[in-house]
Amino acid sequence: MSLRNAGSGRLFQEITMRIMKLAHLVAPALLIASLSMPAIALDTPGGGGGGGSSDSSNSQRSGPSMADARADIAAKHWEDAIAKLKLIIADSSNNADAYNLLGYAYRNLGDYKRAQQAYVRALKIDPNHAGALEYQGVLYVKLGEIDKAKANLEKIKGICGTSCEEYEDLAKALAG
Repeated sequence: MSLRNAGSGRLFQEITMRIMKLAHLVAPALLIASLSMPAIALDTPGGGGGGGSSDSSNSQRSGPSMADARADIAAKHWEDAIAKLKLIIADSSNNADAYNLLGYAYRNLGDYKRAQQAYVRALKIDPNHAGALEYQGVLYVKLGEIDKAKANLEKIKGICGTSCEEYEDLAKALAG
């Protein structure tokens, strides 16, 4: 081995050691950061997906996530949530959860027509989406269409019974 190669070997070892030390410093920070991130729920707040047929894959997506949209909804930033959900839907057109949340955001803005369209789309994708049935039922209550709200309540009962959150929340909305 020539002197030049011996020097390259030591340099390689030194660089390798520095990279390993850096990795030991960075890895715990990345782990802590990932643990503090909100989890992406499989269902929607106040109501969940019934059959898991919604498309929740976002491994290749570089746009907003469902967690981002949920954060806007939790903060009552309806327009921001709508913008994010439209991007999510553009990337994943069979995402019943995204359509359900889109309807929820529109309903809270008072745009009942668009809310209903979003709920219909969510239920077309997943007819057993208890969250969409709940939120659509609440919309029906707001519109004074009590029979339709009661029909949704019965559908929810068939999906998850009377003790699930979706059933309880819609029953409360119907009770006034």
